[in-house]
Amino acid sequence: MEPLSLLIIGVVIVLFVLLLLHPRKGLLNFFKKSKRDSTRVLIEDSLKHIYDCEYNKSASDINSIAGNLNISTDKAAKVISKLEDMGLVDVKSNKVSLSESGRSYALRIIRIHRLWERYLADRTSVGETEWHSSAEEAEHILTDDQANELAAQIGNPVIDPHGDPIPTSKGEIKEKRGIPLSKLSVGELGRIVHIEDEPQSVYSQIVASGIHSGMQVRMTEVSKNKIKFITEGEEIILSPLIASNLTVLPEQKSDEISENTPTLIFLKPGEEAVVVGISKACRGQQRRRLMDLGIVKGTKIKYVMESAGKDPVAYEVRGAIVALRKAQAAQIFISGKGLSNV
Repeated sequence: MEPLSLLIIGVVIVLFVLLLLHPRKGLLNFFKKSKRDSTRVLIEDSLKHIYDCEYNKSASDINSIAGNLNISTDKAAKVISKLEDMGLVDVKSNKVSLSESGRSYALRIIRIHRLWERYLADRTSVGETEWHSSAEEAEHILTDDQANELAAQIGNPVIDPHGDPIPTSKGEIKEKRGIPLSKLSVGELGRIVHIEDEPQSVYSQIVASGIHSGMQVRMTEVSKNKIKFITEGEEIILSPLIASNLTVLPEQKSDEISENTPTLIFLKPGEEAVVVGISKACRGQQRRRLMDLGIVKGTKIKYVMESAGKDPVAYEVRGAIVALRKAQAAQIFISGKGLSNV
């Protein structure tokens, strides 16, 4: 064989060995890292599931873990054994519970997940149905320091966009509150405080209905086939299965918005009114922008002046002048029209 051919073969062999065995970029290291990462994801997802079971006062065992993680019971048994060896869980009578360190670990993962969802909801245009899957990835990547920086960046929120409490950096979390929507009697009022975002198919239907956390509802019908209620001037009908993903706090006083409630576009120059709500059609970053401007329930807003083309219009909100287009003004409900002229 010619020397040149031998040289080429030698170079190829050396490159192959480097590609396979390089301590940082080699294929062997890549596969080992992938396996480690996969194991860590299973561990962290298991801890989240066990925590959710305890939070909702239900039992966790090998079958619930296998089902939640979509793995075989044999693999779930290995994960539980690993968690037990790490001192993260206690196993008694086939029931799995978190140890103190396991609970702390689970809350750290949950904190990152819910902070990331809050960030996506408030600071990006990412669709609601994509928040959960994106947060599922972020929770395994972000460090505690990065999570704390993110929290500070978005104002240290206490709840995520679904109404779930966000654990503090010290591992403190608020107790669960509210009752299932279906427990409201006909005629009763309640405010949505939590929307379960799993399974994805059910959550997508809730999003498509325009339902969001913070809405006040008035129950009009409860049966085994449907749940019917009024919110923000519209009637919504859900199946009991979908309604079971909504949690409400009963209320006594109504702030119901009817179809006759005027919007900001009816205000005339010099007139002042009080904001009673924002249309449920206004969501995500657009809704957050209005709220950041101070346009929330109870805020006084005054028509100051219009542009040459009459769109946008300048309004005074809490001592500041803000410009809103008609499309935005049409989504802001008001009361006390002409209040300043009374």
